[in-house]
Amino acid sequence: MLRWQRALHERTLALRAEERWREPDANPRSAGEARGQGALEPGAVLDVTSNDYLGLADEPFDGHEAGGGLAKVGPALGAGSARLVRGTHPEHRALERELAAWLEFEECLLFSSGYAANVGLVSALAAPGDVVVSDALNHASIIDGCRLSRATVRVVPHRDLGAMQRELASAAEQDRVCWLVSESYFSMDGNGPDLPALSALCRRFEAGLLVDEAHALGVFGPEGRGLCAAGGVAPDVIVGGLGKAFGSQGGFVASSAAIRSWLWNRARSFVFSTGVSPWLSAATRGRLARLRDADAERQRLAAVARALREQLLDAGLRLPEGQHGPLVPVIVGAEGRALEAAEALRERGFYVQAIRPPTVPAGESRLRISLHAGLSAEAVQSLGEAVIAVLGERATQGSAKPSDGAALSNDGAE
Repeated sequence: MLRWQRALHERTLALRAEERWREPDANPRSAGEARGQGALEPGAVLDVTSNDYLGLADEPFDGHEAGGGLAKVGPALGAGSARLVRGTHPEHRALERELAAWLEFEECLLFSSGYAANVGLVSALAAPGDVVVSDALNHASIIDGCRLSRATVRVVPHRDLGAMQRELASAAEQDRVCWLVSESYFSMDGNGPDLPALSALCRRFEAGLLVDEAHALGVFGPEGRGLCAAGGVAPDVIVGGLGKAFGSQGGFVASSAAIRSWLWNRARSFVFSTGVSPWLSAATRGRLARLRDADAERQRLAAVARALREQLLDAGLRLPEGQHGPLVPVIVGAEGRALEAAEALRERGFYVQAIRPPTVPAGESRLRISLHAGLSAEAVQSLGEAVIAVLGERATQGSAKPSDGAALSNDGAE
């Protein structure tokens, strides 16, 4: 048993000893169950645990009435309460089990958003006295989770394996529980770490490896299982977002059963939130099936992204080091220049987001191009030509290297 596993086991036993442990998925709702009104029928149960004050949550959602153009479906629109109260519906567990099986994990836990998943995960797993090693460009939700954990946070330069090794070795020498947390695909740079190397370091120093795959799931790897699967890496935890390639809403944590049980008890963003929509959970299961079979779309997306990247690099424009995949950031430097370029592109019929500090380091403002599989090769070619024309002068090819101060702040990636 690794150092972090022993610590989690001991913390679980302590919570049980205090009689504060909640068994995951206790007293779930059954399919078609209503809470009941008025006099009870023999053998019926009157459920008075919900916050559904007007009794609307149990009504099946009719998209036609809401103007959504959807057929009427059975699952309730609202969970009615937090999952720990009695807000767990069969649709929640069905989606969690399918996500876990897809990613080849024991278990999965749904959160209201990817932000809530990261905040809840890191702040619940890492405790005062633990060490969290965090990439300098990690998402704001990871940063906030680190802060809330009250653990010792060691921020290392972006993708710097040497710095990560030094921090992991230092924590191991002090016999401290350690967690390494990184994204697999950084949304503002379009690059990622050497995941096999990270995994090897964590095994060597008995650290837990937490990987946010929000921007990679559905896009990379077999059946869209992300960059960890593509690299043959099995981290201890994967965080996923349902609002990106899934085209749905929400977030989740895939993990061992022991970690899920701990999060059920200690992840405040889960414990104190109403359960996600049962109707949306049922609909997302269909999206998962579609996503797993979307190899043609993934190949098309990779092709148009590769073509655009080559076009921009051939023109001398500056992309981040190690850039790949559907996110193509073009470094322009000053904030004003990024805003002017974005406005000029809008005038040409292309909506491209200008990204400025604190989301990216000072002097590294950029145009963030986010491609999708529905784009034709001709449209992407025209986009590239517009970007090159707007930025005008040829830039020196090179990699984005944020200043030390900005990189080590770990404060602002959105």
